[in-house]
Amino acid sequence: MRMNSTRHIIFGLDGTLVDSLPGIEWSVREALALCGLPPLSMSLKPLIGSPIRSVLAELPGVSGPEALDRLEQGFRLSYESEGWRKTDCYPGVRDVLWRLLTGGDGLYVVTNKPFKPASRILRELKLDGFFREIVCRDSRIPPYASKTEALSELLLRHGLAPDGCLLVGDTREDASAAQAAGMHSAIVEHGYGGADIHQATVSFRSLAAKMAA
Repeated sequence: MRMNSTRHIIFGLDGTLVDSLPGIEWSVREALALCGLPPLSMSLKPLIGSPIRSVLAELPGVSGPEALDRLEQGFRLSYESEGWRKTDCYPGVRDVLWRLLTGGDGLYVVTNKPFKPASRILRELKLDGFFREIVCRDSRIPPYASKTEALSELLLRHGLAPDGCLLVGDTREDASAAQAAGMHSAIVEHGYGGADIHQATVSFRSLAAKMAA
């Protein structure tokens, strides 16, 4: 795919545009303490990008749907009040988005993150104005079953041809969703899941340079 033939770029959020790991881990610790479970003893970095319930289910000592329900509720209470505030924008992201936007590219976000914290984070970090649409897992009722489904509906809703789109993400799920939608993907080297993907990673700035070439 020639990068300069791409006119629409769809970004992941966590691990792609923003570093949400500190806030997520903070709220997981809060939820574990609230539920009387052992403290967090592992990095959640390899798990970030999946829905939070899937992340919590991987923690040691969490067993049974009722315990998982309580833990998820505790996490959401913590994250939606304070945890989301502990999210940072990756260096250079605003400049790169501005270059892409002024170059005529249509920019979108597709994320597993719920709409409330996703919109708050993008607004707080002054990123929301770059995107034509932000699609979250709960952007519709019933929620999207997967990022693949959300991405496919985004293309259909906006009449976007897959061969004119590029998905920029950081996980195996991002690469798989792009492949299922018939479009190419680029995996950023600063993300959470790049090491687990048999695909060359790119820096955010080098990607923008290739798009403009």
